[in-house]
Amino acid sequence: MKILGISAFYHDSAAAVTIDGKISAAAQEERFTRKKHDPSFPVNAVKFCLKQSGLNIDDLDAVAFYDKPWLKFERLMMTYYMYAPKGFKSFVEAVPVWTKEKMFLKKIIEEELTSIEQYDFSKFKLLFPSHHLSHAASAFYASPFASSAILTVDGVGEWATASIAFGEGKEITSLKELSFPHSLGLFYSAVTYYLGFRVNSGEYKVMGLAPYGNSGSEQTEQYKQKLKEHIIDIKNDGSCCLNQDFFDYSTGMKMTKNDKWQKLFGIKKREPEQDLTQQHCDFALACQQITEESVIKMAQTAKNLTKSENLCLAGGVALNCVANSKIMQTGIFKNIWIQPASGDAGGALGAALAAEYIYFGSERTAGGQTDIMKGSYLGPDFCKCEINKMIKTFKACAEYIDDEEMLLEKTAQAAADGKVIGWFQGKAEFGPRALGNRSIIADPRNEQMQMKMNLKIKHRESFRPFAPSVTDEDARNYFDIATESPYMLLTADVKKDICYNLPDGYNNFAVKDKLYFKRSAIPAVTHIDFSARVQTVSGKTNPRFYGLIKKFSRITGCPVLINTSFNVRGEPIVSSPEDAYRCFMNTEMDCLIIGNFFFEKEKQNGSTILKETAKQDFILD
Repeated sequence: MKILGISAFYHDSAAAVTIDGKISAAAQEERFTRKKHDPSFPVNAVKFCLKQSGLNIDDLDAVAFYDKPWLKFERLMMTYYMYAPKGFKSFVEAVPVWTKEKMFLKKIIEEELTSIEQYDFSKFKLLFPSHHLSHAASAFYASPFASSAILTVDGVGEWATASIAFGEGKEITSLKELSFPHSLGLFYSAVTYYLGFRVNSGEYKVMGLAPYGNSGSEQTEQYKQKLKEHIIDIKNDGSCCLNQDFFDYSTGMKMTKNDKWQKLFGIKKREPEQDLTQQHCDFALACQQITEESVIKMAQTAKNLTKSENLCLAGGVALNCVANSKIMQTGIFKNIWIQPASGDAGGALGAALAAEYIYFGSERTAGGQTDIMKGSYLGPDFCKCEINKMIKTFKACAEYIDDEEMLLEKTAQAAADGKVIGWFQGKAEFGPRALGNRSIIADPRNEQMQMKMNLKIKHRESFRPFAPSVTDEDARNYFDIATESPYMLLTADVKKDICYNLPDGYNNFAVKDKLYFKRSAIPAVTHIDFSARVQTVSGKTNPRFYGLIKKFSRITGCPVLINTSFNVRGEPIVSSPEDAYRCFMNTEMDCLIIGNFFFEKEKQNGSTILKETAKQDFILD
């Protein structure tokens, strides 16, 4: 079967093509339009996936959309009805959009595909698996497991906000659901909003801010107590009940009723870019710990219902790598697999896989030791001639190094010399993480590197941590991790024998001052709580990136590199050589490697690049 999966119209639109249950291509629309979290119909992503797969639309057996628009509309209307006359302004704005567009999604899909090429609409099936089924399918069918418990947690799909299912062979059986307006994902997004970050974008900032909170402190414990008494009631099965008196997302234009939160917690809603205080950090920690408590209880319920040794995770909350690690540490499940594109983008892939196995009933053979994600390297790649074309367009200066060993040696030496490097190789990653093909890399031993990369390269908040990429065979020498983490979706403590003691009174320091102490032998990737979001790199999955880390290790004795996404604040990860060169020239990166081309900043003619973005113009993410 040849199936096109699509997600669109909320955030992180994407497309994916599967052929006989194998992933041929997958990409997010934002990478082509350069609009972060682009919700529009993924015309460019569809074009890429079809071209990459050698298919025309007439070759498809099915097009699968990742949710059921009529059920979403039902939820919208019933919510307004239940809360009437509240929410009239929101109703007036939302309903015309639904009646004009989303209710007639079949017609919209037909028209958008026609804009790509002419085709016979009667030749394929148009399918609408539910939102949480698409998430569940993206996790289970892509996993290496023949059978598994499946836990999906996000903001909201049609009605469901969390679900537990059991996957076996080609079947997925739904066992339990939590329904709107009660949602762990919406709770976390409300906290994101109240702390001054963008909803559906800044949730990972709350996760990164939480370790700056003082665990067990009186203030943190008071926040947790008040949250549980007044805002969120976590049941024994992990489901939650949210007190809607404190929220405004059901019928209003914002996430929280700010006056009520301020009165309860004594914290005024933080505005974007406002200084962070210890109160903000303790509040973030309290909310993170409550989230962890909920997902651990959900995981235990999934275990009780399925008796499985395996767990698959998807949905936006599955990108909370700290919570994922807490599930792992409990030992509830022997094996855990997390979909790297857990958010709405991954719904496109899940919709295609659900069509393959549930609608068409194809037989499934699990991969055993490996998943079918191909390292999540499923997006566009570029040939030598395309890179040369970019070089001519920008009058750039590059050295072509044909010998791979020499290329890796020169790149590794540049990193060892303290340079920041844009690393652009092979197929782009599918999902929100850069995994060594669209990455910015540097030396983790340099105690100034976190501050330098945050402020001068990424143009983002200084508190945000960077992830380490480590060869899989060396991971346990540097981190307390008992499993592979190829998709950067687990955290682990840095080994105690390479950590340093902090000064007396450290917890009383201002938030920004806590950054300036060397915490370990790899300080640039050691977070404030001595943890790290680890990517283990395999020579089988990404031989060039693996080879680079090995070269760096031979030079420095350290088989670890900083790995952060190749972009600046407010823009998507770079997709094309043109994107990469612009980003390189508009930041203080020192080197850029695209394929076998090596660019050095001091050799470029800066006047050939229009400085499209000044630091003060970088939009919030």
